[in-house]
Amino acid sequence: MNPDPPETTPEISSEMAPEPSTPPPSAPSTSISAPLLRPRREVFDHGLLPVPKFSLPDPLTLLSPLKPKLSEGCSPSHRINAASLADFLQISTETSSLILQTLAGVLHCEDKDLGVDGEGTADFRDVLLFLYVQGYKRLVPRANKDSPVVNEVWPHASAFDGYLSALSPIQLVRSNSRKFVPSQSDEEAHQLSYLQKHIANILSLLSDTLEGVEGDDALVITQDTFGHLGFLMQFSEGLSITQASPFFANSDPDMPAAPIPASQIHEWISQQITASLEYATEKEKGPSPLKEASVPNVSGGNADTDITMVDAPPTNSGAGSNNSRGQLNNGSNPTYYRNQTFVEGFSKASVVKHPGDIKGHSIKVLNCHDSMIYILAPVSYATVYGCSDATIVLGAVGKAVKIEHCERVQIVAATKRICIANCRECIFYLGVNQKPLIVGDNHKLQVAPFNTYYAQLGQHLAQSGINPNENKWDQPFVLGMVDPHDALSHPAGVSDAQSESSTCLDPDLFTNFLIPSWFCPEVSEPTIMNPFVLPEAYREAQKKKEVNLAETEQTIRSLQLDENKKRDLACALHAQFKDWLYSSGNIRQLYCLQAD
Repeated sequence: MNPDPPETTPEISSEMAPEPSTPPPSAPSTSISAPLLRPRREVFDHGLLPVPKFSLPDPLTLLSPLKPKLSEGCSPSHRINAASLADFLQISTETSSLILQTLAGVLHCEDKDLGVDGEGTADFRDVLLFLYVQGYKRLVPRANKDSPVVNEVWPHASAFDGYLSALSPIQLVRSNSRKFVPSQSDEEAHQLSYLQKHIANILSLLSDTLEGVEGDDALVITQDTFGHLGFLMQFSEGLSITQASPFFANSDPDMPAAPIPASQIHEWISQQITASLEYATEKEKGPSPLKEASVPNVSGGNADTDITMVDAPPTNSGAGSNNSRGQLNNGSNPTYYRNQTFVEGFSKASVVKHPGDIKGHSIKVLNCHDSMIYILAPVSYATVYGCSDATIVLGAVGKAVKIEHCERVQIVAATKRICIANCRECIFYLGVNQKPLIVGDNHKLQVAPFNTYYAQLGQHLAQSGINPNENKWDQPFVLGMVDPHDALSHPAGVSDAQSESSTCLDPDLFTNFLIPSWFCPEVSEPTIMNPFVLPEAYREAQKKKEVNLAETEQTIRSLQLDENKKRDLACALHAQFKDWLYSSGNIRQLYCLQAD
């Protein structure tokens, strides 16, 4: 994957800045008791759009001349709508609407004027930060001969290694994944390094210029603008950047605080990033008890451990399992405050997650194969990566879902927004309020309306702000095949083209997906039917199947057969049903029964 964008000449230099009246605080200790600066992963996981125009090595060249246009064209409250943004950026209104919708999904705080669907007006400073971060390049999976994952799981050489150049983009990703998958700490360190390189330029975009003042003294950050940096970064222990910083402390709400020199803020943020990177380096050098003990990687609901675990979870895990074996609870460690729930590495298993099993506001389903995964809980963000031959139910995702590098997977999801990238032969049963975004190298994707329910679904939809009366499952928004943020799937020099779109599932092949009732706790007002209205064609197909089933049952009951014939008929029906279970993939729903 491409390295970080090259260094650009910063417009803010802490060395040339005048000596502040109050010296900035020294870099914090790397002790785990001190809150550490962390990137907001939501921006990097769900906020990157594959629009080559904005994915420049030096975003400042595009945004610097754009800043005065945006600020002049905005209302006095510094806000801009999709039509004005399209005019300034010379893009279609549909693309500018996508930008605001995506921005709304990854904002660090509620913006009532923009709205949860991004249909209102956005603060132009948030827009600038969102456009700037589009130049980010993801971390490259790299071969690591010293990694215990390679030594203990994969052979040192493969008969297929000589054929990597002929592999498809998805196969290439998988071939690299087996060598080394970046850990959460690797990705976070990469994101921090990106912010460290670009924080000077970012501050210059946000700065105001004092009239009559020359040089670095002229660039200042107001208290209101400083809070917008929370879009990109925050501290552990749940602290926002405004809560953790020494700037604007104890300011009077009725009297605006004096702006701070941008160079002073740059120096303080650089110190915080350095401390976080040093802590990560020290942690990597220390012994890993998990690696020594070979603890299974069953990160089901544990904190964001950032430690590479070695073994895969055992197969045939029971339904509703909390995967408590080998869990590492970092809840007492403030550096791990931003918890995420992981469901990782399951094979031929059935896994159920209820609200009590979810830590944090996001969940990641990684590298699960031939399994049933039920996320029957409301979350803000969900990621499904590297799964195959699996069925994954995402009950209610209030912000965004991303499905990436999956094959032959059935996704059942109710969400505000979904992005599908680099998948093949997958079926998506969607209840989605915004147009599904399809990007990258996709093949044979099918979409269908949402097809399930469980007792708490209605409550979870309301809690997540998902409108079941609005479903845009069949209105995909298709972008290019080349993801400028990811050099692995599409190396430099590959020309872009529109991604392959999805097709609608034949109504005759549409079936309701039944979630076992014993997975769901009893509630006072349970959801007893699919809350998303089926389109007419699918509703008629369902009625036809119900009539055919009733007629078949009546025919069988009316047959006059002796005991031997009845036994033969029962065996034939069972054989046909078994064939259907395997061909449809529904055999995976029986894994929980096998475990019981």
